[in-house]
Amino acid sequence: MARPIEQLLTGGNVTRVVRIGDTVRRPAGPWSAGVDALLGHLEAVGFAHAPRALGYDRKGRQVLSYVPGEAPADPSDLDVAALGDIGRLIAELHGALATFRAPASARWSPAIVPPSDGPVCHNDVAPWNLVRGDVTMALIDWDGAAPAPTRWDLAYAVQSFVPLAPKMDGDVLSARLVALVEGYGLDGPGRVALLDTLGPRTFAMVELLRRGARDGVEPWQRLHRQDGPYWEACAAMVRSEQARLATILGVEAPPGAPKS
Repeated sequence: MARPIEQLLTGGNVTRVVRIGDTVRRPAGPWSAGVDALLGHLEAVGFAHAPRALGYDRKGRQVLSYVPGEAPADPSDLDVAALGDIGRLIAELHGALATFRAPASARWSPAIVPPSDGPVCHNDVAPWNLVRGDVTMALIDWDGAAPAPTRWDLAYAVQSFVPLAPKMDGDVLSARLVALVEGYGLDGPGRVALLDTLGPRTFAMVELLRRGARDGVEPWQRLHRQDGPYWEACAAMVRSEQARLATILGVEAPPGAPKS
């Protein structure tokens, strides 16, 4: 019998992931059983935008259903209408996750430990983990799932998809941020919480890359060389533009926020 053809899937930063036919195989870890339970719950409640857990192969690798489509890492490939769709997708995801009860034995391995508990969230909702096909979208790479406030999950998505980056045209940034937040259906108090979370969530990424560079931990050491200056600039931008972001979100700026 011919050996199955393994096709290396590019784009991942942490693990070696391959495709075999209509399945994806990725190295299993202590978190995998929890992820299986989470994906099983999403399937059971009818959330169609995630891969399905299919067990383990003879090499001990986690087996997931293959999601066809592309996951471009550049958020500029997504227009304002797509950002509204992504906001609705994240809201649907958070609604589905709210009823998940993790097994007592579940172990999680987020790259960045969330500041507090909440429902189990994806924790890496970003363009490189959003597969877009002809008629649907799906979130992949659930290895970093863990209990977290939904605002923590949403703040990283906003940072990554808008993106909240320096030198971005103000009108473009405003339109894209509003589209994602309105797609999510975020109300006034939720927008205040999001504004309060954007800075800490962005700086948490800066700290992750700094630690990786200091301690020689991959892939964070490599990513610090590649993307460290970008994330440092993003963190500075979010910190200095609190008043402008508050205006876009339609909420009051925090006391003492620098004026744009």
